Amino acid sequence: RLGDRVYAAPHAFVGRIPHLLEPADGVAPIQLRIGAVSARADSQVLVRPEKLFGRHCAVLGATGGGKSWTVSRLLEECLAHNAKVVLLDPTSEYRGQGGPFVAHCHMGDPVELANGSKDISLPPSDFTESDFIALFEPSGKVQGPKLREAIRSLRLGNLKPGLTEDGILKKCGQEKKPIEACFKYHSQTLEDPAAPFDATKLARQLMEECVFPDGGNKSSPDPTRWGGYSDSDKTYCLPLASRIHAIVRSDAFAPVFRNDTSATSIGAEFERFFAGPERLLRICVGGVSYEYRAREFIANAIGRMLLTKARAGTFRDRPIIAVVDEAHNFLGRHVGNEDSMIRLDAFEIIAREGRKYGLNLCLATQRPRDLTEGVLSQIGTLIVHRLTNDRDREVVEKACGEIDRSATAFLANLRQGEAVVVGADFPIPMTVQISAPTQKPFSDGPDYQVAWRAALSVVNTNPEALSNNGGPSTP
Repeated sequence: RLGDRVYAAPHAFVGRIPHLLEPADGVAPIQLRIGAVSARADSQVLVRPEKLFGRHCAVLGATGGGKSWTVSRLLEECLAHNAKVVLLDPTSEYRGQGGPFVAHCHMGDPVELANGSKDISLPPSDFTESDFIALFEPSGKVQGPKLREAIRSLRLGNLKPGLTEDGILKKCGQEKKPIEACFKYHSQTLEDPAAPFDATKLARQLMEECVFPDGGNKSSPDPTRWGGYSDSDKTYCLPLASRIHAIVRSDAFAPVFRNDTSATSIGAEFERFFAGPERLLRICVGGVSYEYRAREFIANAIGRMLLTKARAGTFRDRPIIAVVDEAHNFLGRHVGNEDSMIRLDAFEIIAREGRKYGLNLCLATQRPRDLTEGVLSQIGTLIVHRLTNDRDREVVEKACGEIDRSATAFLANLRQGEAVVVGADFPIPMTVQISAPTQKPFSDGPDYQVAWRAALSVVNTNPEALSNNGGPSTP
């Protein structure tokens, strides 16, 4: 009522809210300094890593809101302690991260490379059969079965090179019994979706599958041998073979199908990183194009490798934080045609079950509305920068019960670098000015003042520079 007293909590007290109820066991806990409630030094916000990352974390914000600076700040705080972080960097903006505990590697040919960045590859053996089916998109009732048979034949050729000619398992006119006996003996290995084969020979092997099931002729068929080539099957499969040939030789999938032995496999790089002293492994995929959905396939394969390691118990004693920048490009994606569609869901599965294995996610995105509801429901902590799109604000409101519509409307008015921290482990939503990182990301746009002044100085010294372009002859 009018005349009642109104009390404001001091900023220093508000900054202590995240750890007011911490148990006093006599040991100083590890705490991450993410920012301050105000510009005053006594209002620093300290958060335990298990509260920030223990139930997964997401950094949300429109372009220019400070999202990349927040990710850099979190990386620096993790590096200051005994953390293990894998960063998937699709834009190369975190190439400035440096120090003795940082390792850089890259796929493809990024425009900007970090100092000492190592070229790595993703062998085809890290793709599953469903990945290849979705990638090559067989259609109809002929292409799909023929493609699966070709993959199976190449796997057998990988196990029994003596059955092949130049790596190709010939069937035209060949005797069935020895080959079918090998298929039967190695059936368990051949049916493994991750069993390796030489994908560069897949188009040729596909044509070898286009044979009649029995040899001989109509009057005297020979079921013990395969027949000659079927021109109709070859006609049906030729478009698929052309697509396979184009994908395997495309620059987009060069990190997967190239024969460059100088590049380290990402599996070997993971093994070295998990056992070594480095604390941050940055994987730059900025050099991988979006052609044939290459970037999504490769990112999903990396996520699946991390999940496999987690399920094997690799991270139980040393938790791993997987930071995925521009996460909206990699989560909730469907690839393939209607006959071969699959969901690239490796990071979604990590969000659902990775926490119990010591694998936690930190997602950064400027499009929260593109994240699936299943992923957002697993995120325990949100760091929300300025969001101007009403659909993005609605997503934040639905994702956490601690914030209402009136509070989400305030998100459009946040200053650069200012964020609302909200989550199950925070008693109230907190507005925090995120501290500037020491190693800033390369996320700034061009400086128009500097660029246009430089252009103007050129015109001043050479007034005829614009005369041939339809502009004024004098500034």
